[in-house]
This record gives sequence, structure tokens and C-alpha cells, in this order.
Amino acid sequence: QVQLVESGGGLVQAGGSLRLSCAVSGSVFSSKVMGWYRQAPGKQRELVASLSSSGRTTNYADFVKGRFTISRDNNKNTVYLQMNSLEPEDTAVYYCNAVYRNFQPWGQGTQVTVSS
Repeated sequence: QVQLVESGGGLVQAGGSLRLSCAVSGSVFSSKVMGWYRQAPGKQRELVASLSSSGRTTNYADFVKGRFTISRDNNKNTVYLQMNSLEPEDTAVYYCNAVYRNFQPWGQGTQVTVSS
């Protein structure tokens, strides 16, 4: 069973930065398209950014383009999300998971809170 462990969240002022990390157990990580998702209170979980297995192709939701950067280290089975110019609307629990066939169960996520 694959385990997903997200970390790096916290409380930050608007305009600040955070770097999230997600450690993925198991040997399948390097072959998977990985993504970062977020879920704000009362809202559906949404895909924020995704990254091909090689790390060469990225996709971002319009609301984070130019502010967030997704990356991965296949030697460490870890995917990262660098978040800059944070806005109060970015407040949510952030999760990582494979994109096309989610691992189960999801990790616990990491809380990001942006104050205005």
C-alpha cells in the first residue's frame, strides 16, 4: 500500500511563500504523473498542479499560474510545491496524489492558511 505524507504547510501573510513536500512510499512513484490538490472549507477538492513522471511537463490551474511551481525528485520519491505570492484565497488543505489513478487512501494533507 502506498503512503502519502504531506508537510510544509503553515500560517503565512499574504504575499508570502511556502514550500510543500510530499513523500510517497513504494516503487511506483517514478512512473506516475503526480499532482497537488487542495480543498478549502465547504468546497470540492481541486487539482492545483500536475507533473509528468519525468518532471519535464507541468500543468497549472489558472488561479496559480505564475505563482506556484511543482517539481519532483524521483530518487527521493518526493514531490514539491513551491508557492509564492500567496493570497488568502489559497487557504486550504493541500494534498498530493497520482493524477490518473489516485492512490488510496489519501494522505492527511497539510494546512495552508494565508492571512490578509
